[in-house]
Amino acid sequence: MSKYFSVLLIVFFAIQAQSQAIEGTLLGRWFDNSLVPSSAHFNTYNEIWGLAVNDHEFAVIGSTLGTHFIDVTDPNNPEELFVVEGGSIGAQIIHRDFHDYKGYLYSIADEGSQTSLQIIDITQLPDTLEVVYDDRKYFTRSHNIFIDTATARLYSLISNGTSFGYAPMRIFDISNPIDPQPIGAYYDLDGYGISQVHDAFVRNDTAYLNLGPGGFALVDFENVDTPNVISVLDPFDYPQAGYNHSGWPTDNGDFYYMADENIGKDIKVMDMRNLPEIEVPYTFNASNVEQSIPHNQLVHGDKLYVSYYFHGLQVYDLSNPAIPEKVMYYDTSDEIPAPNLYRGAWGVYPYLPSGNILVSDMQNGLFVIAGLETTSTNEEVVLHEMITYPNPAYSFITIDLPEASANISQYSIYGMDGQLVKKGNYQSGAQISVENLNRGLYLIEIKSDSKRYINQISIEK
Repeated sequence: MSKYFSVLLIVFFAIQAQSQAIEGTLLGRWFDNSLVPSSAHFNTYNEIWGLAVNDHEFAVIGSTLGTHFIDVTDPNNPEELFVVEGGSIGAQIIHRDFHDYKGYLYSIADEGSQTSLQIIDITQLPDTLEVVYDDRKYFTRSHNIFIDTATARLYSLISNGTSFGYAPMRIFDISNPIDPQPIGAYYDLDGYGISQVHDAFVRNDTAYLNLGPGGFALVDFENVDTPNVISVLDPFDYPQAGYNHSGWPTDNGDFYYMADENIGKDIKVMDMRNLPEIEVPYTFNASNVEQSIPHNQLVHGDKLYVSYYFHGLQVYDLSNPAIPEKVMYYDTSDEIPAPNLYRGAWGVYPYLPSGNILVSDMQNGLFVIAGLETTSTNEEVVLHEMITYPNPAYSFITIDLPEASANISQYSIYGMDGQLVKKGNYQSGAQISVENLNRGLYLIEIKSDSKRYINQISIEK
């Protein structure tokens, strides 16, 4: 694909996405004015998680006090049922993180001299809960945690414990969910030195690792003693590199969406289909503004959900996974972006059975927002397999497609402002009239059941 065509395609989809985006519907809010903000970022609240237990839905939100359990079964009336105080509390606390496994919630913080890992039995919610593990042996801090539920392994990122010192990452066996056991510590990845692993997504031992200032690594940890490094991106290997913060793959692993936590840095769309080679065909930001900062992003079916600090919640459609299209937004913050400030939407959780979206705002607490319908998609975007001629065209064009595309039945032509200017039925080899279109550049799209063909056409008069 030519560089010029890439730019046109990006402009087209950026405009099209903006025109389709709607404001989300707020269902309910929760906050506690008695809680103190952190002294570092003036954030009272931090991470968000969600639970569905005994026909109830819960938001789990972290604060400077601890872990709050908010019943959101009635999303219009969120109700705090329990709060579990952290080992360390108060203005020193910036980060907490959560994950659940087999009826237990794992809760950890990144600051405080008395911080510990707390494992909380959640099986009796909404009636009661119980802290069944509270220990500092392996956890006196962890910036983030992630549980690979398929292999019963907990990944502790930027990790410390009283029984051992700092490690960029440790792995724990939690096959007994209330008795974590360390099975690996990592200071390099097969010779690739790392100072930290800021965040991770892990599925069936395949770990997508965000290395902070060190870029990105894709690693197979089936053998924890000798992990297999599949691919590495140094910071100079991809556009708009900064502090590599977090990411999330599509269900099939073909694409991965990665954020560098720096003002003005776009989210990267990473094409993982030709590993170990990784391509970055597209980048995008919250609102086409220079001051947006992406924080946490998660994929659910054909949607990408991003907590975008000052720019709140941003939701993107992944029907074309290579070029996400913004379909919804909700501003949780009235803070004004400024250098070296991190305010607004911290985390997002879109996996509740109701489809409602949970968002945590650093200053404003919990937001419950009505969700969009989410479905799974395996649609593939194909460039250049569609041949159009003549190009430039004067009165008609002919389209040739691969033989496997016999079921395609409709075409659409868009101007570069994203507006649909012509559509109709398509038959293989048929001519399409363009006599009524003005001179200029257009994009033509044809959809099948599983593929989306796009090409650029030029019309002369």
